[in-house]
Amino acid sequence: MDFMKLLKSFEDFIFEAATWLLFYPLTLWRIASHPQATMDYSDREQSDESEHRYDSALSPPLFLMVTIVIANFIASAAHIPPPDATSSVLKTITASQQSLILFRSLLFSLVPLIAAASLVRRQGKQLSRQMLRAPFYAQCYLAAVCAAFTAVGDVFLRRSDLNNAIGWAIIGGGVVWFLAVQSVWFSRKLGVSRGKAALIAVWATVRAFAYILIVLIPLAMI
Repeated sequence: MDFMKLLKSFEDFIFEAATWLLFYPLTLWRIASHPQATMDYSDREQSDESEHRYDSALSPPLFLMVTIVIANFIASAAHIPPPDATSSVLKTITASQQSLILFRSLLFSLVPLIAAASLVRRQGKQLSRQMLRAPFYAQCYLAAVCAAFTAVGDVFLRRSDLNNAIGWAIIGGGVVWFLAVQSVWFSRKLGVSRGKAALIAVWATVRAFAYILIVLIPLAMI
């Protein structure tokens, strides 16, 4: 009986992992071509308590993590060494690809978290896990695309035989796209002008990267 349960679990895992090969590029295309509609889709799926939630796409946190995994594969294929470890903690994190992927996923998740918190506070709602969940999930879709741009651009920056200007252009393009979509999202959700929404988006992103530095600096010293 235990063997049959294990076999069933393995079958479910194989099917789920195989569907990622189909739904990852589909989800990426939907975000790139219709970001606002994809974020609205994520909001609607939050009200679905069944096992069919996100049935036609990868869930946002999973999409973010898979993107980080692909980014690591790209870096490895391009022979990009892992970040220099200046402390014992960072050496432990960079010692294995699994730890590095998890750590990078947690760092990038601060971007959607701060954006979600900014929305909830400006809506005058109580800051809670329940209130944060829907905007956080929607924002994970954007953060994943921004992470993809950053990963590709980083390859150009860290390879001496490639043009650094192209790397900066790719990263800059990703940031501009992210802030543009973010501004429209804040404008729709808060009912404010695009200009004010852009300021909110920029401020939320700056705060997110400040929090990332707050996490990284102590780890580099321990």
